[in-house]
Amino acid sequence: MAVGKNKRLTRGGKKGAKKKVGDPFLKKEWYVLKAPVMFKKRNAGMTLVSKTQGTKIASLSLKGRVAEISLGDLYTSEPAGQDEDQGFKKVKLSIEDVQEKKCLTDFHGMSFTRDKLCFFIRKWQSLIEGSVDVKTTDGYVIRVFCIGFTNVPEKSQTRKTNCYAQTSQIRKLRKRMVDTISEECGKSSLKENVKKFIASSIEKDITKKCNRVFPLKDVWIRKVKVLKKPKFDISKLMEVHAGDAGDDVGADMLRPEEEEATNLLAGAEPTEE
Repeated sequence: MAVGKNKRLTRGGKKGAKKKVGDPFLKKEWYVLKAPVMFKKRNAGMTLVSKTQGTKIASLSLKGRVAEISLGDLYTSEPAGQDEDQGFKKVKLSIEDVQEKKCLTDFHGMSFTRDKLCFFIRKWQSLIEGSVDVKTTDGYVIRVFCIGFTNVPEKSQTRKTNCYAQTSQIRKLRKRMVDTISEECGKSSLKENVKKFIASSIEKDITKKCNRVFPLKDVWIRKVKVLKKPKFDISKLMEVHAGDAGDDVGADMLRPEEEEATNLLAGAEPTEE
C-alpha cells in the first residue's frame, strides 16, 4: 500500500506504543503535621501532596485533610517508642491552616480500636451505653459516646455469679452518664475537654455517681466526634499551637547523618591513670 494513500501510517509511529510515564513522586512534596499543644509530641508525622501547578494550589488541597494517629504516638515525647497505656485510643486531627511546610491541625475526633472494645465484652454482665451532644464554651459541638459494664458487688458470694442490671437500673445509669458528660464538657473549652479525654477524668466521675445505683467497671469515653466548628479564627488556632513560631520544620524527624556532628570529647579533661 502506498504511504500517501493512508495518512495514519505517518502519524505517531507504531500503533499501541505506550507513552513514557515519569515517577509520580517527583511532582509531590512533603509537609509536617503539627499536633496541638495538648499532646506531648508536636510533630505528629508527615503528609504528601501534589506541588502547586496552575490553579491547583497545594495548601488548598491540604486544608480539611484528616489524619488518624494513635494516642500512644502523640502522648510520648521520645522519638522511638510508644506509650502502651494509651495505644488503644485513636485521635483524628484535621488540617486547619498551612504555614510554609507546616500543617497546623486541630482536634477532630477520638475512637477506640476494635480489639480493645471486644476485650471488654464478656458474659454474665450488662452493657450500658449512652451518647450526648454537648456545646463547649468556645463554640464547638461534640458528640460523646460512653460505655460501661456492670460489676459484681463486693459483698456477693465467692462462687461465680452473674451481675445483670434491671431495665430500670440501666435507664438510671444511662441518665447519670449523660448528665455527667454534659456537665463536665459543657463548662470547658475543646482544649480542656481533650485533656480530660486523655486523662480519663470524666470516666472516674461517672463511676462514682453510678455506683450508688449499681457498681460499674470498665467505664470509658469510647468515641468523640466534632459535629460543628465555629468560624475559622487564625488567632485562636495559634493559641492552640503556641510555641511553633521558632520551631524548625521537622527538626526531630531528621536522619542522624543530617544533623551536625558535635565533638563531646573536646572539653573533657584527661583522666589520670
